[in-house]
Amino acid sequence: MSKATKIHIKQKKRKWDLFDVVTAILMTLLAVIIFVPFWNAVVISLETTAAYGRNPFSWLPGEFTLDNYLYLLKSSSGLIMAYQSTIVITVVGTVLAMLVTVMAAYAFSRSFPGKKFFFMYMVFTMFFGGGLIPTYLMLKGMGLLNTYSAVVLLGLVSAYNVIIMKNGFESAPVDLQDAAMIDGANDIQIFWKVMLPLQKPLIATFALFNAVGYWNTWYWPLILLNGNNKTVLQLFLRSLVNNMSFMNHSKASMSADLTSSFSQGIKMAAVFVTMLPIMLVYPFLQKYFVKGIMVGAVKM
Repeated sequence: MSKATKIHIKQKKRKWDLFDVVTAILMTLLAVIIFVPFWNAVVISLETTAAYGRNPFSWLPGEFTLDNYLYLLKSSSGLIMAYQSTIVITVVGTVLAMLVTVMAAYAFSRSFPGKKFFFMYMVFTMFFGGGLIPTYLMLKGMGLLNTYSAVVLLGLVSAYNVIIMKNGFESAPVDLQDAAMIDGANDIQIFWKVMLPLQKPLIATFALFNAVGYWNTWYWPLILLNGNNKTVLQLFLRSLVNNMSFMNHSKASMSADLTSSFSQGIKMAAVFVTMLPIMLVYPFLQKYFVKGIMVGAVKM
């Protein structure tokens, strides 16, 4: 291809049809719908209670202050503990979940006796679960109540992730595996040096999905973590919001200083502090999303 042709291709403008226009408009509206409440929460967390009372919605803080964040850090001793436990659960759970997913997917992408039975048994769990009470009793019998290990185990396996990654392994070029075998590579070397690098988009995508799932988990921790010394960020946020709501209904019996402390700004500050760390991960893995989801989405 000549240099003039390349320049012509770059300068050629792509024509937008009706579908492109409608898609762009809908995506823009969706982005606005998502961004506006988030930005409003940030603004509320950075303004005083009086400013929020005068104007509940504004694009910039009416009276800028960091008191909400300072109050949250100084008065909420459970925040540090909640952060520590959530980080441990997220990191350990994500690593173990990806380890299980990758090994199970690679095994199902190969032939072995009973493969069909075990695969259908795994698919069965996508439609039918054991139920809340049997799961609770099982964890109680294993001595895992009020432990972070139970929270990690309950989110460890995703049949959907295994199926998609299995399809990704099966779509890998056979020539690469044959070439590795001719060069003397064993099964572990083929898996580690040939097959696994090809699944980097899927691994990054599902790692993020698992991390978000563990970071946002609240249902099972609410049921399993009944000790005062164990909590997670989502339970901490729930407890804080409930306490704020109770205090706001009891303003008549509170002093002016305490009333101003328990404000909507503290709620929004807690929400922002809770979701900020996991939001920072998205930009680094965003490029893998589309490619990762499409890798194994065709063949079953």
